[in-house]
Amino acid sequence: MEELLNVKDLTKIFYVKSNKLFHPKKKIYAVNNVNFTINKKETVGLVGESGCGKSTIARLILRLIKPTSGKIYFEGKDISTLKHKELTKLREKFQIIFQDPYSSLNPRKTILDIVSEPLIIHKKFKTKKEIEEKVKFLLNLVGISTDYLHHYPHEFSGGQRQRIGIARAIALEPKLIICDEPVSALDVSIQAQVINLLIELKEKLGLSYLFIAHDLSVVKHISDRIIVMYLGKIVEEGHKKEIFSNPLHPYTKSLISAIPEPDINVKKERIILKGDVDSPTNFVKGCPFCKRCYMSKSICFEKEPPLLFYGDNHKVLCHFVNLY
Repeated sequence: MEELLNVKDLTKIFYVKSNKLFHPKKKIYAVNNVNFTINKKETVGLVGESGCGKSTIARLILRLIKPTSGKIYFEGKDISTLKHKELTKLREKFQIIFQDPYSSLNPRKTILDIVSEPLIIHKKFKTKKEIEEKVKFLLNLVGISTDYLHHYPHEFSGGQRQRIGIARAIALEPKLIICDEPVSALDVSIQAQVINLLIELKEKLGLSYLFIAHDLSVVKHISDRIIVMYLGKIVEEGHKKEIFSNPLHPYTKSLISAIPEPDINVKKERIILKGDVDSPTNFVKGCPFCKRCYMSKSICFEKEPPLLFYGDNHKVLCHFVNLY
């Protein structure tokens, strides 16, 4: 498959401020030396607990924030150091669908205004009629009636608002869309509809997705490959079938064990992790998961394991993969 996005050694460090004094020694390692790729027409699921760095990666790729170090290549071009004018032009090619459909739409603007805004900013059409026709086409594509063109966001349900957000995201015909937990604020039945819509649009428009979520069951349905993160680090990466049939990292195993089983007759062993997620300000010398791992040894606290291949395209960050 042809590569679309390549993230190399990406790191983002935030500095903590307290009482208006700057403390350069107190750092938050939001993203710590992350590497991954997204191919054209591929969906990569990015999962992990809150605070693991998923949304920070999204903001770094979109260049809403600058990386501390590392490179981001989009279609072979390094975008990590681009200036504002170059970025504005490039942003036609990658867009975002936000988590909250209630706060991501401007309540003072009509649906026509909201969906047409990127078309106007990037000067895609010359006349208002052309813009309106394009917006109608986009709304039909996401399952919203064009009769609601001049209605306001508060007149729609959560699922309908998210469809409008999707219409806005595909308006410029991007190649990559970052979906930042786009269904977590929706009811379960509506989640399925939105996920199926995203899959349908991927096939129709040839899109690639970085699908960020904390729900592995949702990620399993839409993703081709899955990346599991913990405290700013990738701990496991592989094809979704491999991740679910043969999870190798203890953190991945615990996440999969937490997926609810609809059949009450099926007994499922839960893996309960000890302790709480460590603070990102406490830089861990060894493995990022060592304090909660049920298989940790002394080496886990002293030396960070490398992210190595175990089989075809299956990577794991662990000293003792073969022992699990």
